[in-house]
Amino acid sequence: MDIEKRRKKLAARFGPRVEASLEDGAIVLRGQLDTWDDVIEACQTVAEKNADVHVVNDIVCPAAPAVPMRTPALSDRALEGLKPDVLVIGGGISGASIARELTKWKLDVLLIEKEADLALGASGRNDGEVHPGIDLGKGSLKHKYVRQGNRMYADVCRELDVPFERVGQYVGFTKGYLRPLIGAYCFLRKHRDGIEDTEIISGKELSRREPNLNHDFKFAISNPSTGCVCPYGLTIAYAENAVKNGARVALNTAALGMEVKDGGIVSVKTNRGTVYPRLVINAAGVFAEEIAKMAGDRFYSIHPRRGTNSILDKKAGAYMHSVASVKDLSVHGKTHSKGGGILHTVHGNLLVGPDAVETCEKENVATDPESIKTVFDKQELTMPGLSKGDIITYFTGVRAPTFEEDYVIEKGRRTKNLIHCAGIQSPGLTTAPAVALDIEKMAVEMLSKEKPVEKNGAFDPIRKGPPVLSNMSDEERDALIRENPDYGVIVCRCEEVSKGEILDALRSPVCVPTLDGVKKRVRPGMGRCQGGFCSPLVIRIIADFLGTEPEDVKKSSDAAVIAFGKTK
Repeated sequence: MDIEKRRKKLAARFGPRVEASLEDGAIVLRGQLDTWDDVIEACQTVAEKNADVHVVNDIVCPAAPAVPMRTPALSDRALEGLKPDVLVIGGGISGASIARELTKWKLDVLLIEKEADLALGASGRNDGEVHPGIDLGKGSLKHKYVRQGNRMYADVCRELDVPFERVGQYVGFTKGYLRPLIGAYCFLRKHRDGIEDTEIISGKELSRREPNLNHDFKFAISNPSTGCVCPYGLTIAYAENAVKNGARVALNTAALGMEVKDGGIVSVKTNRGTVYPRLVINAAGVFAEEIAKMAGDRFYSIHPRRGTNSILDKKAGAYMHSVASVKDLSVHGKTHSKGGGILHTVHGNLLVGPDAVETCEKENVATDPESIKTVFDKQELTMPGLSKGDIITYFTGVRAPTFEEDYVIEKGRRTKNLIHCAGIQSPGLTTAPAVALDIEKMAVEMLSKEKPVEKNGAFDPIRKGPPVLSNMSDEERDALIRENPDYGVIVCRCEEVSKGEILDALRSPVCVPTLDGVKKRVRPGMGRCQGGFCSPLVIRIIADFLGTEPEDVKKSSDAAVIAFGKTK
């Protein structure tokens, strides 16, 4: 690594305002810049993709002051003095899948998540695509894990009773003269990089498969292995299976500090007491850098990147049944986004997005109308029949990339009982099952140095989800209703969700008795009216289940009040 060469590049662009130094195997940038975009550019100027030497950002930017992490209002001593073998920090897809794999062993596993539910960060705010890896060349950890993870999905989702479909992906091109160039690119991806299902199809064949896509497409890249899954549903299923096999999940629990002594983490302070883990796994998403700093092992930086998606009504879902996007080579290399696209979800909607916008705010998930417009303006080139009038909701997620645009999957460099699972951005959902297996091996190897770690002979990989009446035949529904009449009481007409399914969600291994908690598990309020009709009924069911009043039921957390009291 030539640090002088990088310093010269930095000086040529920013002069004396920013300096780079090589410290403890990382490139640390210090100085002051006027805008966050300048900070990003400076760090990217000295970063190299897929490198082991990471960029650490210590540049001061008055226009983008650091915003403290939101912490739960809850404060108790429920976890005080616990001594888990493994403490997993972060309840996204990474943390939940790692916790589940670790329960294959006789280990005391504790997962903490600072939010009121699982998958409230990037894991619940993405498009749910299971990527083929067509845009990834050899050399990165993303590439290492994407094909392995993709191949695992059918088995994982079958074990966890989560809907998964291989819908296929098409990337369309309107300029026919590009076909030889794209053909060479696909040849390399297929034969050099192992993306075996890559092929080029004609525009005519594309129109036969997806008649409503742009008829001006001259050809397209096809990857049939592309799939779609419900990202928050899979995260919840992983966590429920982990709990079934002995793990504990503590929501509303934030890591606030650590005691580190002689190169090891002695304790982790939380808002619910201090715990004393043998091993800590850092799967904290956009806050992974802060956890690394607490542990005395900060050698990378996270720069948040926002992405906005729109969800269209199910009637629009009939227009297309795969994943599709348009490729414009004029912007190739100018953005880290996969360009967004249109995806047919496992629930029958169309999802449009995301875009990619750098931000200094790690927890600002407000949706900007300009983002929706940008995404639609592009994707109308993919499918001219798209209409903003079909949007039933939209959401924004914040991804957690490093400046090297790759994952950090490794043991602590200076802290001996720490494993990092950081820098996880797209295709992080795809790679999670494979990454979890490697971190499981790493954790068992580290713990075995102190004492033998035995297999958990009682481990059961099967998680049975609640029945989904909307997917059943009339005969199956009738039999279920005869067994339990609650399944005959339809609460959400849009999604055909019954009272019985809502009660199933409230009896789940990771119960979150909020309106959004139930919504994420069995979908009341996910339809066209977005809960306009069913929300009061769901609130009443939750209140009755808890033995409390409807005004005590919250939307997503204790701070999200729905009703302030009775009016009649």
